[in-house]
Amino acid sequence: MAVYLVKPSAEFKDEYLSFYQDWKDSQEDMVPWVIARDPGDFDDMLQFLNNNEQGINIPEGWVKDSTYWLVTEANRVVGAVNIRHQLNEKLFNAGGHIGYGIRPSDRQKGYATQLLSLALEKTKDLSINKVLVVCDADNTGSKKTILKNGGIQDTDYIEEDGNIVNRFWISI
Repeated sequence: MAVYLVKPSAEFKDEYLSFYQDWKDSQEDMVPWVIARDPGDFDDMLQFLNNNEQGINIPEGWVKDSTYWLVTEANRVVGAVNIRHQLNEKLFNAGGHIGYGIRPSDRQKGYATQLLSLALEKTKDLSINKVLVVCDADNTGSKKTILKNGGIQDTDYIEEDGNIVNRFWISI
């Protein structure tokens, strides 16, 4: 099934709320981080995402970021991606330029590979020619997705809690 990226908008409100509820029901960590924001006030959430992209009211030490939703031909929101416009020390070690996630009920269908590929196209618009993408060492699905998109493994990063983060670079 063909998929495409869209900017978050009210047009996809019902589908996004279904996407969000799927994550909540799974009780998994919500990835990327922006989908954990409660969409109860949907317009406020959209404004928050727009502000992040514009660099308006972002916390000190954060960077601008752009969020897109992965949508099927049937307008089902199946994934989300957050693209950081630059790296700070934290993102260089353990966050990377791109964070992405597929709704739990739609995994194992090839969506993650397509989502990362489409996100890499968006990095071109931001003049990011070498993209850092990371995943936890035990996330074999994400590691395969990154490798399928041309990821070259770099040095791992060990977080304070002992979690190992695999780091990959993708040249655009």
